[in-house]
Amino acid sequence: MGSTQFGNFHDFCRDSTLPVCNLFTNETAAAAFGACDLTGISLSGDRHLRNLGSILLAFIAIVVSVGLIWRSEKKHAAVGRREMQLFLLGFIIIEICEIFTVGGFPLNDDVRKGFTAVHLAAISATSWVLLLNALVGFQLLDDGTPASIGLICGSAMALFVGTGYIALDTGFDWTGHFQSSHDAPNRNIGLYVLYQLFPLICIVLFYVLEAVLVLRILGEFRPMLYLTAAGVLFAIGQVFNYVISTHLCQATDGSIDGALFQTLFTLLAVSGVWAFWSSITEDDWPLPVGTGYN
Repeated sequence: MGSTQFGNFHDFCRDSTLPVCNLFTNETAAAAFGACDLTGISLSGDRHLRNLGSILLAFIAIVVSVGLIWRSEKKHAAVGRREMQLFLLGFIIIEICEIFTVGGFPLNDDVRKGFTAVHLAAISATSWVLLLNALVGFQLLDDGTPASIGLICGSAMALFVGTGYIALDTGFDWTGHFQSSHDAPNRNIGLYVLYQLFPLICIVLFYVLEAVLVLRILGEFRPMLYLTAAGVLFAIGQVFNYVISTHLCQATDGSIDGALFQTLFTLLAVSGVWAFWSSITEDDWPLPVGTGYN
């Protein structure tokens, strides 16, 4: 186990701008992990607004998501309308937190750790809500009912509280259980699974389930263009954050990094998911007889 990289965050924090890295140190990423020093815009008192681009794009993402929630509300007959709105609400919470975690907004370290815990918890819970949106399309449970909404909210809240607690205990060292994660290689299995792996699994399963729904049950191809575009855009954002970020930071002398583009492409991906959902909830699909899809 000692030689595996599973659960280690040090290299990620050195090469990427991830919110989880705020939990391991009170220093800047450059000082703590040997990362490129993202300075952004200098403020008074030797402070920096480190990632103005991410802050602005996160704000735009919030406005766009509110608009999509409103547009969803107008689709009264759409399958999974409330469930899609819950997903968008989760994304709004993520973007609000991103302003203070990834955006490098000048904050007290303890406050930043609090926002970081909510950020990670929201990512885990929102990814789960996205996966459940795919299951809603199969009409295993009537969409929009108290049972459906209650099941989604209850399970998502359990994930939110669990992930949030681990993040807070890591950041504030309440129990000492995660104390070792403050030192290189910053190993934290709980956050690695709930923040890195679990959301990725949910996203992949969402794509697979929706592909089955569209291609086999609806017998259509066009919506897959929206879904695949969303998947590609999300992947591009991750490449910018995990691979290109450090090189971009060095090339611009700490002015910007990949987080800016990760925020942009994630917004585009979420918009693509909404467009996909909107396209399959139109009333004009010729549904095959006997599918049971209403």
